[in-house]
Amino acid sequence: MTAEDVLSVLTLLRRAEADIWIGGGWGIDALIGEQTRDHRDLDLMHRQDQEAAVMAVLSEQGFAESLNWRPVRFVVTDAAGRDIDLHPLIFKDDGSAEQASTIPEHPFIYPSSCFVSGTIGGSAVPCLSAAQQVFFHQGYEPSDRDRHDMAQLRRVFGIATHF
Repeated sequence: MTAEDVLSVLTLLRRAEADIWIGGGWGIDALIGEQTRDHRDLDLMHRQDQEAAVMAVLSEQGFAESLNWRPVRFVVTDAAGRDIDLHPLIFKDDGSAEQASTIPEHPFIYPSSCFVSGTIGGSAVPCLSAAQQVFFHQGYEPSDRDRHDMAQLRRVFGIATHF
């Protein structure tokens, strides 16, 4: 998934008036303002009540569902093998959101302050905050990509991470 791919997808979703935020590796690179590694996919958080619009836009671009772990997440893939990992969020009146988890009584929490902006290819993009990224990189054995991403957050923001 290239920077041009990311910006193209975001442009299409903005035209459909879908609210989305980038997470994962591209989200970290957006916070830093530069691409620091290759990315196999694009992680997007979206409003669950806008899922039909998101899917319509992506379907028009040749993406089809390749993994269904709803309500936690699902993945769409196109013929070129590009993956978009979609995470449905339910927003509260205070601007915070929840995402279902595999443990229903422990949803993933997104405080309103975690919805920020970053930059990809010189364009402003919506993404998750550094603190939220660190929070989501806890509680599992990190991959080399995870270690790289957390090192970038430490380098740029001085944020303490557990690996």
